[in-house]
Amino acid sequence: MIAVSEKYTLEVSSPTPISSQRQHEKYLSVLDRLASKANSMAEEAKYAQVLLTLIEAYEEDHYCVADVSPLAVLRDLMDANNLRQKDLIAVFGSGSIVSEVLHKKRDINKNHIEKLSKRFNVSPSVFFSRTLDK
Repeated sequence: MIAVSEKYTLEVSSPTPISSQRQHEKYLSVLDRLASKANSMAEEAKYAQVLLTLIEAYEEDHYCVADVSPLAVLRDLMDANNLRQKDLIAVFGSGSIVSEVLHKKRDINKNHIEKLSKRFNVSPSVFFSRTLDK
């Protein structure tokens, strides 16, 4: 067992996979206290890593993000920034290309993604479809 200050340990002597929202919150609380500690011991860092692994596994199973198409991302960004089709001509090169993209007649390409990520100050990865393995 890892020697960790009693102040940070959980009710059980060693952390187990998270099975409830309450347990998740408790692990997050302990991890937060460990992370905010100025000079943590090596044992505490290892303990925090175990907690983080368990927290991430729980969150991946319980808080998965739905797959979103690049077009849906673009439409959301346009809505959030009060933009219309004509406002994206500089990104796509012409009004007809913007129209084709927005009406699913043309895919967003690598060049578009690069320009869109700069235009909206977001990571290019938001425009890549993600397939969930669940």
